[in-house]
Amino acid sequence: MNPVDSSSGPEGGPPSSRASALSTPLARPAPVQRPLWRVSVERMLVFIDHLGMFSMMSVRAVRALFARPFEWRAIVYQLESVGVRSLSIASVTAVFIGMVMAVQFAISLQKFGAMEYTGRVVGLSFSRELAPTLTAVIVGGRVGAGMAAEVGSMAVTEQIDAIRALGADPIKKLVLPRAAAAVIAMPLLSIFALLFGFSGAMIVVSSQFNIPAGFFLRSAIDSVAMGDFLSGICKSPVFGAIIALVGCHFGLTTTGGTEGVGRSTTRTVVVVSIAILIADFFLTKIYFWAFG
Repeated sequence: MNPVDSSSGPEGGPPSSRASALSTPLARPAPVQRPLWRVSVERMLVFIDHLGMFSMMSVRAVRALFARPFEWRAIVYQLESVGVRSLSIASVTAVFIGMVMAVQFAISLQKFGAMEYTGRVVGLSFSRELAPTLTAVIVGGRVGAGMAAEVGSMAVTEQIDAIRALGADPIKKLVLPRAAAAVIAMPLLSIFALLFGFSGAMIVVSSQFNIPAGFFLRSAIDSVAMGDFLSGICKSPVFGAIIALVGCHFGLTTTGGTEGVGRSTTRTVVVVSIAILIADFFLTKIYFWAFG
């Protein structure tokens, strides 16, 4: 028998081949491609699951509204957080939206010799749609994300479990004050946005298009009936409830630590914006169906 060469490998192969085999990276298995229909079904099931939890949370929040003791201190605190701190962003947004609308409509109507109708168009559009809807979208991004981050941080640090262990209801302690504050604050913010939007539009038309501010204001007020004003303002409580309930829902269902809080915040902003626009469409249809 020939002795095995000490320079050969365990299998008797040359060391160069053994080194090349060790240096070759292992082939990774190809990722499993799931069918599109399966991915769609899974996402639909997740959506239905979230919708069911959201509905149950909303019903429990309404029931907690009639349970004693009433959380009025927490509601007042949330009113300051939701309403007062959102006044600046709502006002600035309304002012510049009013300016942009005034410029757009004045230039467009000037081509037809009807620039004096700018106040009527701005008044109707702001009263019915822009003041409540844009305010809800802008404020909803700020308030909804804040609620999701706050409640989500409590969820991942097990503070909500501690509230349950003490015999208290997290829905009554956390969800109800935020929802009630948003429902109360949103109509007030919409009224402020309406006033600031009119002011911004009035400044632009009087300084750039030589339309007297008094004439612009009178034409806007004459064109806006009480029904037009109420059709916009009555949407605001619904938008406020959507903002608070969606933010609290994603906060309560947060998992995965700080990374999960970030995901919940992002989802809240997206879902709140889409839900407000969808609700605005159906509320407008209901209003015109009921009142013509």
